[in-house]
Amino acid sequence: GTSLPQAIGNTFLYVILTVPISTAIALLLAYLLNQKIKLRALFQTAYFLPMVTSATAVGLVWKYMFQENYGLINWLLSLFDVAKIPWLTKSAYSMAVMVIYGIWDALPFTIILLISGLQNIDDHYYTVAKVDGARAKRIFFRITVPLLSPTTLFLFITTFISSMKVYQSVDVMTGGGPRQKTEVMVYYIYRLAFDDNRLDRA
Repeated sequence: GTSLPQAIGNTFLYVILTVPISTAIALLLAYLLNQKIKLRALFQTAYFLPMVTSATAVGLVWKYMFQENYGLINWLLSLFDVAKIPWLTKSAYSMAVMVIYGIWDALPFTIILLISGLQNIDDHYYTVAKVDGARAKRIFFRITVPLLSPTTLFLFITTFISSMKVYQSVDVMTGGGPRQKTEVMVYYIYRLAFDDNRLDRA
């Protein structure tokens, strides 16, 4: 079985990869969704789906998507003559799948808060910057990102906490395997209590 240090290591690896990547992607998507673009409502609905869907049901869908023999991901890769990848059964890939899922799952909450933060930024800053001839990239990094820093810090903390207690997706998709490479802290505690009957230790 998994040792406590290994479970802690798995958890921190998951957190270190999931939190900054999901925050960065959410910031970019929130910025784009806040613009007046075509099909904005459709994109917003697509990104917010994880918030209104059962975590177990979504986990099962992802499990079948990454299934080695008949999964959607390997089928798409086969169109480019890429050999089948054992996403969920080989330790080299299993954590990557969990991180991808974790990023996708974190996006709705972070995007909603970031859009709210973007809409609270006074348009006066952007008007002055445009008059001065600042380009979109410079405006984004010199005005938008600094003014969103309180919201971004809050999201870092909340996403960190939710990533530290990840359980359902691990249970449904990998069961902590292969070779306990995805067994995180909460799953480790659950296994100790209910599989090994070591309630005192759990």
